Amino acid sequence: MQALEKISNRFWYQTPVSETDRPILGVVIGDKRSLMIDAGNSEAHAKYFLSELEKNHIPQPSLVVLTHWHWDHTFGLSALDMISVASKQTKDELEKLVSFEWSDAALDERVKSGVEIEFCANAIKEEFGSERNITIKLPEVTFEKRMDIDLGGVTCQIHHVGGDHAQDSVIVYIKEEKILFLADAIYANLYASKRNMTVKRTLQLLDKIAQFDAETYILSHWKPVSKHEYQQEAKLLRNLAHLTEQYEGRYDEIKIAYQSIVNRDLNEDELETLDYFVNGFELGE
Repeated sequence: MQALEKISNRFWYQTPVSETDRPILGVVIGDKRSLMIDAGNSEAHAKYFLSELEKNHIPQPSLVVLTHWHWDHTFGLSALDMISVASKQTKDELEKLVSFEWSDAALDERVKSGVEIEFCANAIKEEFGSERNITIKLPEVTFEKRMDIDLGGVTCQIHHVGGDHAQDSVIVYIKEEKILFLADAIYANLYASKRNMTVKRTLQLLDKIAQFDAETYILSHWKPVSKHEYQQEAKLLRNLAHLTEQYEGRYDEIKIAYQSIVNRDLNEDELETLDYFVNGFELGE
């Protein structure tokens, strides 16, 4: 069951749903206007979020920012009567989807050809059911590297950061609240023969994120985390990136080296992340 949660008077978010791959949606409340972060994975998702805002007497947003092109963050845009903002790269990627069909057969064919991945195809089927009237709506306002939006009393700084998950990824820094909406930026690349992370892109991304003075970090398919929790995750990624480079992608040697750093057996999350880096090295990404 999705819930609307409050972090501060300026920021609320709606919890994710793993079964249909609904990510966290956020709203930043300014004195002049409010801004929605991500459009949801369907019109139903977007409308439900807006209805929950209304139910809680939260001002309806007049702007929406897309964090990247993936379906679960953008397919609700067609239901939103508000100005939409995205990076130029995100708009370019969405334009590629406009002519797609969304029947089971069309989805299955794109999975077979490598254009789509099975995880996303299954989630689309689950979210939309048999009635798949999907309309790809393109963002109206685009930017290249950075865009600042003053909502009145609170500022959203939107920065293109890229990364393995999606090269068009942007993050939203809510300056006065010290909240950094990371969306999916630090996640692995799913659109490949093997899920993977790369040394170069990971380290570049972490360096960009480290420039922000944040106390709360929003991860779209998990939850808001504290500065300490984020730093622990960033430390894991940095260590495994450096060890992958040092040991040239040799799984067992990287594993032994990292175990000596943490002085214990590795947990499931660490082993999965190690797999991603080894995959990235093997794929030559």
